[in-house]
Amino acid sequence: MAKILVTGGSGFLGKFVVKELLKTYKKEEIYVPRSSIFDLTNRFQVDHLYSHTSPDIVIHLAAVVGGIGANMENPGKFFYDNMAMGLHLIEGARLHNVRKFVQIGTVCAYPKICKVPFLEEDIWEGYPEETNAPYGIAKKALFVMLESYKKQYGLNSTVLVPCNLYGPFDNFDPKSSHVIPALIRKLVEAKINKSPFVECWGSGNATREFLYAEDAAKAIVASIEIDTDSSPVNLGGGIEISIRDLVNKIKDLCEYDGEVRWDSSKPDGQPRRFLDISKAERILGWTPTKDFTEGLRETINWYLSTL
Repeated sequence: MAKILVTGGSGFLGKFVVKELLKTYKKEEIYVPRSSIFDLTNRFQVDHLYSHTSPDIVIHLAAVVGGIGANMENPGKFFYDNMAMGLHLIEGARLHNVRKFVQIGTVCAYPKICKVPFLEEDIWEGYPEETNAPYGIAKKALFVMLESYKKQYGLNSTVLVPCNLYGPFDNFDPKSSHVIPALIRKLVEAKINKSPFVECWGSGNATREFLYAEDAAKAIVASIEIDTDSSPVNLGGGIEISIRDLVNKIKDLCEYDGEVRWDSSKPDGQPRRFLDISKAERILGWTPTKDFTEGLRETINWYLSTL
């Protein structure tokens, strides 16, 4: 019987990962630590977690994340918390002879200016976009740690680098949400309040790629039994879309007929994001399946159900 530790398993992506795991593993084989009991930034509490659970497999999803605004307001916290969690969990995996460690990275690790589509080998070709560099670099450091631990200690790991995730159960808090839930909330509230316009950050010209969280979960679970040699593997949704077009798409799905105004004094973030996923297709046998419009509609309907 395998014991699987899923950090962040009660969070947005974690809910989908646990659901996917339950298709193969028994409920009693899966352990989801709660932050109220185990502080993963604390080495001693991580040691206690490993002693308490004795996992064979660790899926590390827990992260301190947010949109551009949250990254700009909390650069030190985003670096420290993400670095500390990964550092202690990977070292604990080594000490407790974990069979496989699955690390979830971030597209923020890529250079600010990177040829499109992003290839895994280009991840070290430059400095990340400044507003989310502390978060991105903390994650990149863990990539090196896992590669080093494979060489010296034989720790098997998989590093998955997803683009922006979206879907039901996402974080819709305007202080910390990513672009899709932030826009959905903004446009739904504008419709309810009959606001004549909404204001969006930046120029609208930056592009992004989005992956439905359930699709990401399938790749994560598939990677457990596959040797990926500790090098990064991209997970993308297959469509590059400008923020302007994204806003208009969500606007139509929300049936909001007001004006969209752009505040160009606010940052766009990275100019373009679009991942090459041929490695994931080849190694994991994985491709995204969720239609983007349908995924957005499901996410909007889920948010409406919470109001």
